[in-house]
Amino acid sequence: MFYTNVSNKCFIISPELIFKEPIMSIWKKDDEDDSQSDINETEKKLLDAAEELFVQKGFDGTTIRDITEKAKCSVAAINYSFGDKKQLYIELFKIRLKEMRKTRLRAIEIAMEKGKKLTLEELVKSYCHAFIEPFSDSKISHMAIQLFSRELAEQILPRNMFISEVSAVIESMQKALMTVCPGLSKDDARMGVISTTGQLVHIMQVRILFERANQKFNIDQAINHIIKFSAGGIRACIKGNKK
Repeated sequence: MFYTNVSNKCFIISPELIFKEPIMSIWKKDDEDDSQSDINETEKKLLDAAEELFVQKGFDGTTIRDITEKAKCSVAAINYSFGDKKQLYIELFKIRLKEMRKTRLRAIEIAMEKGKKLTLEELVKSYCHAFIEPFSDSKISHMAIQLFSRELAEQILPRNMFISEVSAVIESMQKALMTVCPGLSKDDARMGVISTTGQLVHIMQVRILFERANQKFNIDQAINHIIKFSAGGIRACIKGNKK
């Protein structure tokens, strides 16, 4: 995911959007997903509890005791399973980023199976829907934006972690664009991926603002606009390269 620099107050969801009742984890868990195959039930409880608390209170505002009380586990369980609070936090993001990476890579792979019949718009559409799908539920989207925005502001994770986790998706989509669009340079393809991703992140943030004001936001319409806008920009790059 790509973000611009923000202060501690930017894109932080107001308290009324944080749910007081037990909630689902931000991303659905799949028992057959190899990203979670080595996680036992206690670790899942700790991760889910920590996820919600980090959203509500941030990393520094959440204590180990807060997490263990919510998960109904002993303090020793965190030390045994993760070592400390920071390692738990890192593991949470690794799992979530891996889940998103797997979804997006699979979407690109399926799209490319069409071969020469695949259009640029169809490829971009596949990527957009794979990007948005985990956040299709508005409450889940609020939580996701809150979690990632807090990390951007607090910067707890290792510096290169986000880039290392998303680089495979960028490279895969970059190659796909160059295959579908002969004449598109590697740099333009890469910027096309980054630009499209930035637009998707932005519409998720905008949707929250609209919903906070009790106004409807048509996410499908927004995605269709991004598809047309991105495809048009990519084709313009090809024309520019031919001059």
